[in-house]
Amino acid sequence: MKIDFLKLLNFRNYNHLEITFHPTLNLIYGKNGSGKTNLVEAIAVLALTRSFRLVGDKTLIEDGFEVSKISGEVTLKYKTLFEVILSKEGKKVKINHNKVLKLSDYISKMTIVLFHPDDLRFIKDTPSTRRKTLNISISLVDLSYLRNLSCYNALLKQRNAYLKQSFLNQEKDSCYLSILNEKLVDYGYAIYEKRKEFIEKMNHYLSHIYEKITGIADLNVKYISDYDHLKKEQIIEKMEKNLTRDMTLGKTQLGIHTDDLRFFFQEKDLKDYGSEGQQKNAIIAYKLSELEIFKDYTNQYPIFILDDLFSELDKEKVQNILSLLNQNVQTFITTTDLSYFESLNCYSYKSFFVEDGKIVRENVHERGK
Repeated sequence: MKIDFLKLLNFRNYNHLEITFHPTLNLIYGKNGSGKTNLVEAIAVLALTRSFRLVGDKTLIEDGFEVSKISGEVTLKYKTLFEVILSKEGKKVKINHNKVLKLSDYISKMTIVLFHPDDLRFIKDTPSTRRKTLNISISLVDLSYLRNLSCYNALLKQRNAYLKQSFLNQEKDSCYLSILNEKLVDYGYAIYEKRKEFIEKMNHYLSHIYEKITGIADLNVKYISDYDHLKKEQIIEKMEKNLTRDMTLGKTQLGIHTDDLRFFFQEKDLKDYGSEGQQKNAIIAYKLSELEIFKDYTNQYPIFILDDLFSELDKEKVQNILSLLNQNVQTFITTTDLSYFESLNCYSYKSFFVEDGKIVRENVHERGK
């Protein structure tokens, strides 16, 4: 999978831009605040229909304008045109000029793996942050997962509302609750099995890639779930035993909505014992592993984006990461310093110098020159 060209209209600080990319490696460089991250953010919005910066769609529209448009031609099995149109009223998405009514039918078509400095929150932050990141990754390679997750969340909301109502009225319909429990566990178990499979695949690659970056192995991710080692009937039984407590609290205590992922390096939890550098290297190893997992699921590599990769990493680690870049993966890297890439004589790539929302210079570097 490769994005051949990108066209932006009134996106962030890009009033108008048309850009053609290199099929292997694209280096986007310039001073801080020039628009480097905005450019790769546009690629992410084209794929995911939303920003990785956790901001609203309206903030993506250039000041003074009502509409922003991102379009790009992507080579899948054949060339496909993707479009995302943002306005004050909402967003529209199109594939080959045809409007796609459901975002879920659009999102899984163009896949990306992204590293951004905010991804350090994946280790440091709450379980909900890790679940959300995991949900996005699996949804990109398995449309049924996204549907099951949507159904689970709707049922969970329905059950929690009924728990609150029952507590206030001091009455409950056991038959209705039994139906809710059974449906919730059915969807939850399907989600659990997909998450478990994904993490098992992750651990197949993770430690080896981490060793390539740091020189030390023994990194793994542990998936923690209420469903672990239980059959559906046992989960339903536990939910029924928890009913009084659930009614008192007004929410469902047991389920895949409490799942967590934890990174362990040499049997120590990186959240509690890892340094900033170890955590960042672990996230980068996780992202590089995702490339291989996506290939396993879809038989093609996703687009890879590394935004502000090199801050707080020593030069040796940077070179180790660059040596792991797969020439079958189209990669985008933002940086303020091109000197990191002086050793990339084995690659052909294209560099873009960004200044004030404009590409003021671009160069193609041929392999070995």
